[in-house]
Amino acid sequence: MPHITDFIDTNMIMFIKMVLAMVLGGVIGTERALLAHQSAGTRTFGLVALGACLFVVTNNYVNSAFIGIGNIMPLAMPAAIVTGIGFLGGGLIIFRADALHGVTTAAGLWMVAAIGVAVGFGMYAVSIFATILSLVLFTGMWYMENRFKHWFDMRTVDSADHIHPAA
Repeated sequence: MPHITDFIDTNMIMFIKMVLAMVLGGVIGTERALLAHQSAGTRTFGLVALGACLFVVTNNYVNSAFIGIGNIMPLAMPAAIVTGIGFLGGGLIIFRADALHGVTTAAGLWMVAAIGVAVGFGMYAVSIFATILSLVLFTGMWYMENRFKHWFDMRTVDSADHIHPAA
């Protein structure tokens, strides 16, 4: 019985993987750009996911082309991706006065690289689910974090109003 992959060119499958990785990374980047007002946004996140996926797709192609010829290590390329993303993320993290900035954006880039790797390995449902979870974390937790900050600020002000100096 013929399978769907018998009718689809392998290049087309690779193209679809790369488009999906780019879209998923771009969706997360759009949240960073629009809601969090970060400079690393749709294009940055989309490119990281696309690049990670391209590395994996290339790795898969080369590995399948050279089966039996050499020692194949399919997880060597994703390990190199993690190292490269660590370098990019480190460049995003800066200290300004006593505050650390860019950590969440760096973590987001690390996440979209992982999503790109997962898409490259053909784990579509997991990639989409990870994108949804990332968006929930970025937006939902951002909202909750701000609510807690507001609540604690109000409690601190309220407590300060009730403190009476000793006579």
